Amino acid sequence: MFSNIQRIGFFAGPIAALLLYFALPDQYVDTHKALIPLTFAAKTTLCMTLWMAIWWLSEAIDISATALLPVAMFPLLHIADIKETTAPYASHFIFLFIGGFSIALAMQRWKLDIRLANTVLAIAGNNPRLIIIGFMFSAATLSAFISNTATTAVMLPIGLSIILLFAKNDKEEFENEDQHNFTRCLLLCIAYSASIGGTMTLIGTAPNLFLAGFLEQGLPAEYQLRLSFVEWASFAAPLAILFLPIIYLLLTKIIFPFDIHKLKKPQHVDYLQQEKMDRGQKITITIFIITVLLWMTRPLIQEISFSDDWQPAKPFSLLSDSGIAMIAAMLLFITPVDFKKRIFVMDWQTATRLPWGIFILFGGGLTLAKAIKDNGVAEFFAAQALLLPDLPGYVYVLIIVASIIFLTELTSNTATTATLIPILASIAIGLDLHPYLFIFPATLAASFAFMMPIATPPNTIVFASGHISIPEMCKAGLWLNIIGSGLITVYTYVVIKPVVGF
Repeated sequence: MFSNIQRIGFFAGPIAALLLYFALPDQYVDTHKALIPLTFAAKTTLCMTLWMAIWWLSEAIDISATALLPVAMFPLLHIADIKETTAPYASHFIFLFIGGFSIALAMQRWKLDIRLANTVLAIAGNNPRLIIIGFMFSAATLSAFISNTATTAVMLPIGLSIILLFAKNDKEEFENEDQHNFTRCLLLCIAYSASIGGTMTLIGTAPNLFLAGFLEQGLPAEYQLRLSFVEWASFAAPLAILFLPIIYLLLTKIIFPFDIHKLKKPQHVDYLQQEKMDRGQKITITIFIITVLLWMTRPLIQEISFSDDWQPAKPFSLLSDSGIAMIAAMLLFITPVDFKKRIFVMDWQTATRLPWGIFILFGGGLTLAKAIKDNGVAEFFAAQALLLPDLPGYVYVLIIVASIIFLTELTSNTATTATLIPILASIAIGLDLHPYLFIFPATLAASFAFMMPIATPPNTIVFASGHISIPEMCKAGLWLNIIGSGLITVYTYVVIKPVVGF
């Protein structure tokens, strides 16, 4: 049945989109003081963004169905043709999802997740708060070196196994609010830690790499800079280390507090001593380790070269995280556990449990992001900053950081960074400010979106578990977005500016 919010959202989405169309101007002043027409495609893109945002927030219809709106509406509204619209639904990020989830499902199939869960319990004990801290540390550390998507997809089944150990029964239903809050805290802490961990290194997330390339080639000569791996970590890692305890305290003490005495004390079983790993577990953990090592060393592998007689000279230059994920998935499908009985590590029956609706959801978000970039909507957003020309620099930084954090709730952080970083650099120079003052915090802000399932892949993955609703994620994410906006602004002046030197 429709709730009141869903009923209101169902009608509010298209009505608000229609009203916005008539409220938008026909032209606007851009960052170079030129009068730019706001095209029909730009207007309709803005309208569709509002429509989809309302339906996603209110869950007026299934959120995966909302993600199909672009396929139905973009060609009709001349936002993009059907080929351009549907291409992001087959993005390489989707296949990174599939590969990561395949490893997670293989872990579940062979009960490797239970073994790993008990290992975590053996280290952290039965204290649920220490367990959450342990998961946060693991997720943040892993995502600094491998994809935060892969990190979250692999850690999710382990977290779910831990959750069931603390439940009063073996079902995915909980008898009291404390059990539910523990579940929310653990899953959200995994997702948020993976997102924040990715900011610590240059290879941790795509926006970081984009900024590094832009600093070398996209700026005027006097502003160009080559950042090393260590230099990036010197100013980015402390921010993550500072923000992780804030996430923990806010979630476990304020937003979703729980009484550890009302959780079942799990009976720890030492699987490592009581039974040996079976063949399925051994193969799964081997493929997992190989995959992680390949993700961590991919930049080095891509540079491997042979003599000129070998064609191509760099045979692994096209290797990608998504490609590695699919290699891992195929290895799971073709590696036999019992060849005579035709039992492989992964089978299609298990693969049908992949969250296909979430893949559509992510594809819809990528499609919307591409439309925002291609139709000049990002430039329209950037031009609005010029309405505040006399504000101090730190106010500009706060506005930019907050705007990007909330913008990336609906768009790809990679697409947002690639679109806005050049614009922000131009705005800063035009305002007689150093471009680093805008583009460094803007890049970090692109990884600080915590409200919506489509904001980041880690958010999407934990939402797919079915234990967290959109309003619950928004409740936690809104406060973290606000705190993150202020923290990045202050951090820019206190740490980044002195370390980078501008």
